[in-house]
Amino acid sequence: MKTKILALFCMVTMSAAAAHYEVSSPNGKVSVMVEADQQVCWSVRYDGKTVLMPSRIDIQTQQGKKSLGLGRVGKVARHRIDTSFETPFYKKQSVSDAYGQLLLYTSQKFTIEVRAYDDGAAYRLISTNAKPLNVVDETAEFCFADDYQAFVPYVNDNRGGERYCYSFESYYDEQRLSQMFPDSLTISPLAVCLPEGMKAIVMDAGVENYPGMFLKKGEGHSLKAEFAPYPLEQQVGGFDRLNLVPTKRAGFIAKLNGRQSLPWRAVVVTERDADILNCDMAQRLAPACRISDTSWIKPGKVAWDWWNNTNISGVDFLSGMNTDTYLYYIDFAAKNKLEYIIVDEGWSGKESLMDNLNPAIDLPRLIAHGQQKGVGIILWSSWRNLIGNDPTGDTAVTDAVMKHYADMGIKGFKVDFFDRDDQQVIASAYSIAESASRHHLYLDLHGLKPFGIQRAYPNIFNFEGVKGLENSKWEPRVGDGPLHNQPRYDVTAPYLRMLAGPMDYTPGAMTNAMRNNFFGNNDNPMSQGTRVHQMAMYTTFEAPLQMLADSPTKYMQNQECTDFIAQIPTTFDETIALDGQLGEYTVIARRKGATWYVAAMTDWTPRDLAIDLSFLGNGQFKADIFADGVNAMKEATDYKHTRQTVTANDRLNIRLSSGGGWTAIIK
Repeated sequence: MKTKILALFCMVTMSAAAAHYEVSSPNGKVSVMVEADQQVCWSVRYDGKTVLMPSRIDIQTQQGKKSLGLGRVGKVARHRIDTSFETPFYKKQSVSDAYGQLLLYTSQKFTIEVRAYDDGAAYRLISTNAKPLNVVDETAEFCFADDYQAFVPYVNDNRGGERYCYSFESYYDEQRLSQMFPDSLTISPLAVCLPEGMKAIVMDAGVENYPGMFLKKGEGHSLKAEFAPYPLEQQVGGFDRLNLVPTKRAGFIAKLNGRQSLPWRAVVVTERDADILNCDMAQRLAPACRISDTSWIKPGKVAWDWWNNTNISGVDFLSGMNTDTYLYYIDFAAKNKLEYIIVDEGWSGKESLMDNLNPAIDLPRLIAHGQQKGVGIILWSSWRNLIGNDPTGDTAVTDAVMKHYADMGIKGFKVDFFDRDDQQVIASAYSIAESASRHHLYLDLHGLKPFGIQRAYPNIFNFEGVKGLENSKWEPRVGDGPLHNQPRYDVTAPYLRMLAGPMDYTPGAMTNAMRNNFFGNNDNPMSQGTRVHQMAMYTTFEAPLQMLADSPTKYMQNQECTDFIAQIPTTFDETIALDGQLGEYTVIARRKGATWYVAAMTDWTPRDLAIDLSFLGNGQFKADIFADGVNAMKEATDYKHTRQTVTANDRLNIRLSSGGGWTAIIK
């Protein structure tokens, strides 16, 4: 990390009457005002335009018999920070972290840290109490000036009927703030559409030893935070008894053992939607990397069994959860230069990762064959089995499992069905990540959205928390088409869900359909939209462990498409957001070494776009291009594969079919 303090303003003591404090971003466009009289509020402006009206900041704590609030602001300090840090497992090599900082010290041993970035603002509370205390509640409001349109990801499908037990997978309701359902929670990031095309995106970041932030409808045109109370009792339940569902919660949300920074409350602000695709807010606000030697961490692509139901053909064995099937997957991965395979649910017992293993799967043989072929194996696990049904901090079961399978040669775990982000689960995720890092194991976390841990522990490659390709397996038809508009979601999630961190969408369907001929099918699933729409996801979607979700048979039947997506890296040195509109389309370019990877995606609306190649630099380049075929609007698998010479002076005019895509490798 390289840090320099461009300007340091002397710490000053403000009188009680001086209750307004302001800090600006480096370019001066973002300004944050903190008002501290009887209560503390923050407001945000962008280029003179109101983003947030005064919005309350407060905390209610209990220390023994004493009830404490935030207290009155006393000393105040301002700084201007210009720093950067390396990010080898991200969408760029390094991240610039430049901001104006305001520190306000309160009478109840809390510090309010406020940051003004060029693309948004954030604050957090820092407890300087030396003694333990409980956080009864935290007040975080986001008040808007009018009844703006919003993209709202509601909580639904709760596990066991418990309000805060959820997979963090949501489609987006597009409605005005006044139309939000007052009794419903939403997850974040949540976008609010401001006048003149501006967007304000509300999110939390840097969550550790504290619950994640839900949002709900507040008074007027506001959003208000809600947090899962601390769990006191829980039982096995939820979907297929894979969850630990709280049955009793405390009257507080978190236990603090002393000095601790609470999570960030942030608002990303943009004039141009495309810039959201290259925003680093979540990465900047995350805790720094805690792994001293990361040389063993190897991102890559993985052949996955579950989505395609291990459906392979042209073989002389019965496919399924058995050794022969996974030997075949390993051979397929090796032939196509994929780094990993996943053995999903069914290899272990229902209640243990160490006992009652599936006798049809010879793990030592698979590991040995994978090592010979240069292919690593990642195993599925439920969260509750990995922790031995004890989320309270005892890591003995987790450590034993990690050591056992690391010693065998397993490369990592896909940990599923967390489906909570209360303080207990967040702490458990950090314990699992630390244990995995000691044993040089990778993690793919499902039932969680990213919350900052991925920078602290970059052996965590992916998070689910996304309405990915798996949803096509059970998508119902309503009238003349599917219930949900998946292509629109595909060009919404990169702006919102992906803003928080990598997402395990699991792309790569080789059976593709238009609205009129799509239907959900668990055993032989298909995707909404065109073939190239799926191929463009490999450049568009961030996932250091990127899946090839369809069956080896279908990939071999479509080998030139497979050859193309197999070349696309999963981490990059540079990202440029070329064009886009939230919920409508995306155009993005990413560089790895001297090679550029470019992709565009659209919703069900066909589009003509122009891609400016000025980012290429000097010289001539060879572009390998996949585009929607002329008949893709009728037959979604139709595509056109071309190659041409291009330079930085060129503009490529491209045509996206309904639900379509376009993608190129340029070198």
